[in-house]
Amino acid sequence: MFGCLVAGRLVQTDPQQVAGDKFVFNLPDYENVNHVVVFMLGTVPFPAGMGGAVYFSFPDPVAGQVWQLLGFITNDKPSAIFKIAQLKPGEGGEHPFGMMTVPQLASVAQVGVSIEPLEQLVQQTPVSGATVCAVDSFMQFTQKMLDSLYNFSSSFAVSQSQMTPNPSEMFIPASSILKWYENFQRRMAQNPHFWKT
Repeated sequence: MFGCLVAGRLVQTDPQQVAGDKFVFNLPDYENVNHVVVFMLGTVPFPAGMGGAVYFSFPDPVAGQVWQLLGFITNDKPSAIFKIAQLKPGEGGEHPFGMMTVPQLASVAQVGVSIEPLEQLVQQTPVSGATVCAVDSFMQFTQKMLDSLYNFSSSFAVSQSQMTPNPSEMFIPASSILKWYENFQRRMAQNPHFWKT
């Protein structure tokens, strides 16, 4: 039902089922992991009104297993990226894994998924530092940046009759800025990461 992905590693699609509604992925060499992606495989949806709370646990022989809430996935939001690089061992709170002892090696962290009611999921607060990276916020930033550039450059627009000759000044037609703006928006809608290539 679930998958877990760390950049540069093979996808894990075989979590250990530790209870009827709880699953665990092992993350060896967790010190070199910055982000974790947890996603639904698309083969089995959550039951109606249910979703998956995503937790993270450091290996800590002194404090035992301390689970930290990262966020959640649902049928409507079947994947999420979580930042785990800034999390600190020993910080956590109540969690549905309870006092359950999940076998854990000294150098292996764990990502847990607990199936819970949606109304309960939306009321939980993820641990600080586990910010979810969303393409939506990036797209929103890009849109605001485009608007700002167009509005700023348009504020200097003058008609040809208002222009005073200045050999050291270069003028760019406002229509070319507008064309770039529209092209950028279109390409961004097709692929939010097109600018990386």
